[in-house]
Amino acid sequence: MCSPVSSPSAISSGAPLKSNVGGGGWCKGLSDCLILGPKVSRNIKLVQTPQYHHLLQEKVEEREKELEKQKEMKSMYKMRLERTQNYLRYCLQVAQDNGFLELIINNKEKQQESVSSSSTIIHATASPPQQQPHSDITYLIHQAKLNGWYIEPHEIEMDEEVAQGSTAHIYRGRWRGYEVAVKCVLPDFFLLNENGVSFFAQEVETLSRQRHRFVLQLMGACLDPPQHGWIVTELLAMTLKDWLHGPGKRRKERSIPLPIFEERVGKAMEIAQGMQYLHEHKPMVIHRDLKPSNIFLDDSMHVRIADFGHARFLNHEEKALTGETGTYVYMAPEVIRSEPYDEKSDVYSFAIILNELLTGEYPYIQTHYNPSKIALEVAENGLRPQLPEQEDEQLEELIQLIQLSWDEDVALRPSFRAITSTLTNIHHKLIRSNI
Repeated sequence: MCSPVSSPSAISSGAPLKSNVGGGGWCKGLSDCLILGPKVSRNIKLVQTPQYHHLLQEKVEEREKELEKQKEMKSMYKMRLERTQNYLRYCLQVAQDNGFLELIINNKEKQQESVSSSSTIIHATASPPQQQPHSDITYLIHQAKLNGWYIEPHEIEMDEEVAQGSTAHIYRGRWRGYEVAVKCVLPDFFLLNENGVSFFAQEVETLSRQRHRFVLQLMGACLDPPQHGWIVTELLAMTLKDWLHGPGKRRKERSIPLPIFEERVGKAMEIAQGMQYLHEHKPMVIHRDLKPSNIFLDDSMHVRIADFGHARFLNHEEKALTGETGTYVYMAPEVIRSEPYDEKSDVYSFAIILNELLTGEYPYIQTHYNPSKIALEVAENGLRPQLPEQEDEQLEELIQLIQLSWDEDVALRPSFRAITSTLTNIHHKLIRSNI
């Protein structure tokens, strides 16, 4: 190691600095110290001993174990989250069944009315803000007037109520001499749901674009929510559910005779044709709530696919947003699990309906499960309705079609074009055999 540098006085006096190199004197400077330091090779090669390899292998194994543990934890948390979601859905269903939700909503409305009354007294002199029309409705009004299906509320003569739903009531009515069905969306649907106007506009727009004999025909609409959000369609008195099972709630025992086999296959064929039209529409229309109570029959007993409240336009190769939409009993497992899905979710729903038409039984009626339990079993354990017993070649072919259409692997489910072709061939065979 070099000795300390000379004192400042020595430097200032101009005395020469001595080096200890060869003569035992002092360094000339820092550069000399660095030069005189020990020589170190710049090309050091680590000796990779067996112990080194063993240590490295242990570290790699530790990292792999840690990654595997993280994957397991992630899977476990995902499963817990899904189960929690399913349990919350079950709680929501129970609350709805027992009227708790209605009680909460009514209580909230009373609080809002109380706050509104107080605000009116305090701000009695202030002018109320003008409500701006929703952009979706503004566009739809323009389209309706342009295409001749805009209806003013006073043009409709309302008669008796024929059905009730959670978001709308349906009335029999008359418009320009026609008997019509008027779906009146409840004002609360718009007031309590920030997207209510958009959902209503989407349903009306979906119906306005459809022109097919097996899809419900839109006559017009009143486009002034929240008080006049009305959808006016052709009047159809019977649903596929009523035709197959009779009126009333789900039960094991039949209340009416089972329609003949040929007619049931014919109804399935017409539904498939209507759904093929919707799926091949540009942009594609996914129904997302296909079930017997949303399929009506006209006076000639031909089907009309209806209730596009959950429908969604989908561009080519686009996936629908995650989130459950529809009815649990007919809902595809990927939708229940809140995974991205496409038009094949409608194919799954159709498979449940087709099996229901063949067996004449409500789906899962033998299990005694409630809808939430059914959804859980479908999503996690592959539960499906009981298939009919194979009696002949046509029935065997139909069972194969059902099993493909509700397959867990979405890619294996056929398109409605393929389904229509299969059902048409079977239906023609049935007709020829009865001649």
